[in-house]
Amino acid sequence: MLLPVIMAGGSGSRLWPLSRQLNPKQFLPMVSSEQSLLQATIKRLEGLDIGLPILVCNEQHRFLAAEQLRQLGMDEAHILLEPVGRNTAPAIALAALQATAAGEDPILLILAADHLIQDLPAFHTSVRSAAALAEEGKLVTFGIVPTHPEIGYGYLEQGESVSHGGFSVSRFIEKPDLATAKTYLATGRYLWNSGMFMFRASRYLQELERFAPTILDACQKSFAKVEQDMHFTRVDADAFSSCPENSIDYAVMEHTADAVMIPLDAGWSDIGSWSALWEVNNKDSLGNVLKGDVILERTHASYVHSTHRLIATVGVEDLVIVETKDAVLVAHKDEVQDVKKIVDQLKASKRKEHTSHREVYRPWGVYDSIDSGPRYQVKRITVNPGAKLSVQMHHHRAEHWIVVSGTARVTNGEKTYLVTENQSTFIPIGQVHALENPGVIPLELIEVQSGAYLGEDDIVRFEDRYGRVKG
Repeated sequence: MLLPVIMAGGSGSRLWPLSRQLNPKQFLPMVSSEQSLLQATIKRLEGLDIGLPILVCNEQHRFLAAEQLRQLGMDEAHILLEPVGRNTAPAIALAALQATAAGEDPILLILAADHLIQDLPAFHTSVRSAAALAEEGKLVTFGIVPTHPEIGYGYLEQGESVSHGGFSVSRFIEKPDLATAKTYLATGRYLWNSGMFMFRASRYLQELERFAPTILDACQKSFAKVEQDMHFTRVDADAFSSCPENSIDYAVMEHTADAVMIPLDAGWSDIGSWSALWEVNNKDSLGNVLKGDVILERTHASYVHSTHRLIATVGVEDLVIVETKDAVLVAHKDEVQDVKKIVDQLKASKRKEHTSHREVYRPWGVYDSIDSGPRYQVKRITVNPGAKLSVQMHHHRAEHWIVVSGTARVTNGEKTYLVTENQSTFIPIGQVHALENPGVIPLELIEVQSGAYLGEDDIVRFEDRYGRVKG
């Protein structure tokens, strides 16, 4: 049996404005309207002999991850939280330590949460071949059979053939220039480095100890103080923060004598940019990819994505246009790698558009910041059936709640009472309060905040069923 380890810690900044720091691309339905990239990654494992996956993600994405696993009926899957990002070598080490904690030594299938694979039978065939090599003690990477001279990926040079349709890896190669990439494609001996791997957990830990012992030592110390919190596994933050930052390629795969490669020709994409997303989506007769409410006139080879309002284009070509509630991106399709520079500018200006959307997801539901001014803010809040916000208070703001649909159970100081549709209640500054949906339909309400400071960090929690201290 294989144990999938799904790496879900990226920020996806090149797919801004849809992908944000608090809701990155792996948790979004970037290709399918029915499931996120993470959910598609898990679903494509159906038909293989696998156990419940270990999901490695950031602390700030824990409730998104748990909810998406719950939607797939995988409430019992392990969610391993990284206190800070330290690249793939330490993250995989933590997963290997967890996989072997009970005395077992499974074969790990390391996958990224944000990849697309369109040919599932071909993918399953390559996974089974890789599993046979991992049984022999090999550290397997998957090389993507290239379809064009790509300068955005690293490459693997194919060496001598080994068993089960694999090859030794002669070299790991950094991203080349275009002329070099064309040469690689012509030879047929170079494959794209997918960032997917397979090996027995103990073999990875052995090679990590040999080639990057400081990484293993920091991970072992952090895992020695592991804590279980609901669905989540937390390691010691101080010990893990001392871990060197390094990728599995640099730390292990480029040094081990047991690195082998299985070719994978299965319609793979890392969905790393808007142009990559344009490539993999269905197009109209003029080469356009359309999402949402869009009207085109004399528009060619463009990606146009509306989330909340009409987009109309006239006489344009090779553009990416993406609209959200709080931002619009317009870029030439050949320049979308530089979207990250826009995100860098937003960070430098301390603007919130790079961190979150207007709609912010919480373990109890979602809120949408409709309007704000110097001393007020208006939110539309949706509380899921049976969910409850924390028992809390604010030092600097009062809140007025108006129920639009459903029924709210409100704790307001010493009183607890129901508020139904078209009714309202007022929470003064400094009052301990809580909001709960006791019903079976979503609770919708409008919250009007007023006060000198309206930041989300003005929350003092006294009780929280989701284990939060802040946020």
